[in-house]
Amino acid sequence: QERPAHCARGPARTRERRRIVPATKVIVNIPDERPYDVRIGADVLDGLGNYLRRIDATANAPRILVISDDNVAPLYLEEAKASLRAADYRVSEIVVPAGEKTKSVEVASEIWEAMAGLKLGRDCAVVALGGGVVGDLAGFTASTFMRGITVVQAPTSLLAMVDSSVGGKTGVNLSAGKNLVGTFTQPAYVCASTKTLSTLSSREWACGCGEVAKTALIDGDEFFFWLSDNASALASRDHDVTAEAIARSVVFKADVVAQDKTESRGVRECLNYGHTLGHAVESLAGYGTYSHGAAVAEGMRFAARLGAAIAGTSIDVVRAQDNLLDELGLPALSWSAAPEDMLAVMKRDKKVRGGVVKFVLPIDIGQWELREVEDDVILEHLAAWARSK
Repeated sequence: QERPAHCARGPARTRERRRIVPATKVIVNIPDERPYDVRIGADVLDGLGNYLRRIDATANAPRILVISDDNVAPLYLEEAKASLRAADYRVSEIVVPAGEKTKSVEVASEIWEAMAGLKLGRDCAVVALGGGVVGDLAGFTASTFMRGITVVQAPTSLLAMVDSSVGGKTGVNLSAGKNLVGTFTQPAYVCASTKTLSTLSSREWACGCGEVAKTALIDGDEFFFWLSDNASALASRDHDVTAEAIARSVVFKADVVAQDKTESRGVRECLNYGHTLGHAVESLAGYGTYSHGAAVAEGMRFAARLGAAIAGTSIDVVRAQDNLLDELGLPALSWSAAPEDMLAVMKRDKKVRGGVVKFVLPIDIGQWELREVEDDVILEHLAAWARSK
């Protein structure tokens, strides 16, 4: 079953959806880029090698480098390597420590040196086998080594499947903030094996659910109310509902990226819903204290309330979102920080212009507005947020 992702859409437009079956394929078609496939199914990792032989960018690659982490590698690295070797690829591997701290310039430098030691050329390719950290790190190192070699994303977490593996953002963190160094580099292929989701912890599962919820609220009524109806099934990892949620999320993100590949036209900004406060939570609480999805969910709650105060967001939308997040296992966090500290971190965000913080605010389900918010207004609402904890 194929789902071409078209770029002609409005923020509140809904689309008819067909029931997902195994090995669903979404085609990501971005202007001035080579189209690429996102395949979603239980067994797609088994066919990784054969599929890469069918793609121009990897068909004749003399070597494939698989980058994974020490959580994922013991579970799925041998399967990926066996598939690649069965397709007559020479295969190498790099395994990095799991966790957000690995997304650093220091680790990237070690990978570049290892790539040079392997004598990787521009005709080689990198497979990112792991969650969002591995995907961002491997994508960044591949896109910068030799000024760019092909990268293939093989996400193994729900978060990576619904968000970070699609759209071409790569990056590493600095002490000053998250993802401050990176590139826009589209993958040649995304291999989303739902079989790998069976080993996710409950924390990581809820983390991915947070990004699905973000997407659903920004997409429109059809996705949001479908997710509201199926939230308990997704939270309990129902296979069919999970595959459907992944496909819907990928179609939406592909549509948005097609309109705004490098986040320069304001369209792609909607994908940052919940992230302005969410990234500040991650930074001040310490990376890894809360999952990315849990921090984004907290940011969604904050942004909806800010929208109700300054942009006319209906209180019904605020409540519907709260109920959805609760049912997905993403309750409001008990943590808070000083409003001045939160604002200082927000101002270091790479999307800030002229020192003014921007928020994606939900006007209604499927309708959003990117608004500059003055410091005194942000501080007032951060103070109220902190008092609610």
